[in-house]
Amino acid sequence: MRKIFFVAAAIAILSLASGSFAYAAQKAVFIIAAQNFQDDEFTQPRSILKINGISVTVASTTLKEVIGMNGVKVMPDMLLKDVKAADFDAIVFIGGSGAVQYIDDPVAHKLAKDAVAKKKIVGAICLAPMILAKAGVLKDKKATVYPSEADNLKACSVDYTAKPVQIDGNIVTADGPKSAASFGRALVMLLKGGN
Repeated sequence: MRKIFFVAAAIAILSLASGSFAYAAQKAVFIIAAQNFQDDEFTQPRSILKINGISVTVASTTLKEVIGMNGVKVMPDMLLKDVKAADFDAIVFIGGSGAVQYIDDPVAHKLAKDAVAKKKIVGAICLAPMILAKAGVLKDKKATVYPSEADNLKACSVDYTAKPVQIDGNIVTADGPKSAASFGRALVMLLKGGN
């Protein structure tokens, strides 16, 4: 019994020393559309965050199974209307053709504004940066978006950079599925305090 205790204590000390528990308490919420979210933009960042000890909650406007554009099935954990920025370290809007449902959504806009006001990490990929732009949180900031939305982003007084991933302060935006992994890594970097 003593051996087990000492081994468990040694593992705990080594884990703390290596920093693997340092971010275990961090939480992100991924907001997906009720239909047609972009699968890679969801699965790749979620995997990267989880590998780095960051828990991911999924929110949508439904608690029923949601199917992505390429067939990935996800059961949301909570409704968007119940998400509070204070409960999470990162608020992330996932793109895909279905993300247009949030571009003019006052609940999504309030969440984005609250997250920025509370100095949370805010992310958006593909079409989703338009949600942040319409909420007013990207005004005079550098951001990127799916290329078809570039003019709409600029019309919201956003400095469109056309980069695959753009970080400006605590906000990270990405241009689409080919940048999904880089977007996930940028979220982790910001959550761990890097720039």
